[in-house]
Amino acid sequence: MQSSRIAGLGHYVPERRVENAEIETRLGLESGWIERRTGIRARRWAAPDEALTDLARKAGEMALEDAGIARNEVALTLLATSTPDHLLPPSAPLLAHQLNLSHSGAIDLAGACSGFLYALTLADGFVRTQGKPVLIVAANILSRRINPEERGSSILFADAAGAVVLVPSTSPEVGILGVDLTSDGSLYGLIAIPAGGSRKPFVAGMDPNELLMTMSSSKSVFSQAVRMMTECSTRAMEQAGLTAANIDRFVPHQANIRILNAVCENLGLEKSKTVRTIEESGNSSAATIPLSLSLAHKDHPFVSGERLLLTAAGAGMTGGSIVWGF
Repeated sequence: MQSSRIAGLGHYVPERRVENAEIETRLGLESGWIERRTGIRARRWAAPDEALTDLARKAGEMALEDAGIARNEVALTLLATSTPDHLLPPSAPLLAHQLNLSHSGAIDLAGACSGFLYALTLADGFVRTQGKPVLIVAANILSRRINPEERGSSILFADAAGAVVLVPSTSPEVGILGVDLTSDGSLYGLIAIPAGGSRKPFVAGMDPNELLMTMSSSKSVFSQAVRMMTECSTRAMEQAGLTAANIDRFVPHQANIRILNAVCENLGLEKSKTVRTIEESGNSSAATIPLSLSLAHKDHPFVSGERLLLTAAGAGMTGGSIVWGF
């Protein structure tokens, strides 16, 4: 049986660190309000001259160096992002070019906060069938899509990139052991950028705030995210033949610390197993899981035999969970 394994991990966060006090002052919030509600103390925002592909390239470089494989071996580059450099062309071909991946296909995936999980699932299938390495990068510059006057979204979002390199393996104990993906289009508008697409293109005189992110109901987003992440995780663990007790580390999308804690409680997972990067890195959508994986590996390296539970839910609504064998 052929499977895929993670051979390299990488990440990048911009230099600018934005503390809660800056946002709380602007919104007229009590000191400490953001951390109590979200678990976030600070987040990173990109410099004005940084492009999305700049963040993605730095994370990709780190992952490729960590994997130690030749650049011409990478057969596919997947870029999970909600903030590409341009609406057209896609950003992934430029990323592959910048990384000197001379024999790689390249495509963007717009899966919002769940984008990395979808990319990981697709990459695993490609590696299994083609027997060739894949680079996955998840990156976002959400600071440029925040409405600074809307409390629900402006306190959360950040900029970052994370990357993994998948390579073939003959071990059935590594790679995807269980996966469950889901969506609920009835909740399509809970998190949105109203204008700028083909349904509502931007025209002169339009309110520029329609090009910024809006969250229609923070309470609904919270409850639906907890539901999706819990249900998908339960099904993924059942598919893998595992229980919460068998999970070594829980690596969720870093949406809100209260969401993470609620999912842990629902699943019967010990909170000490949760990898948390939200305190210093905020919510960078699809980038949070690979960022967390890379930072966790740097702090306490993953070892053979570890079983990870990854889960996310976000705009769309779209979500999923993966049980991954290291």
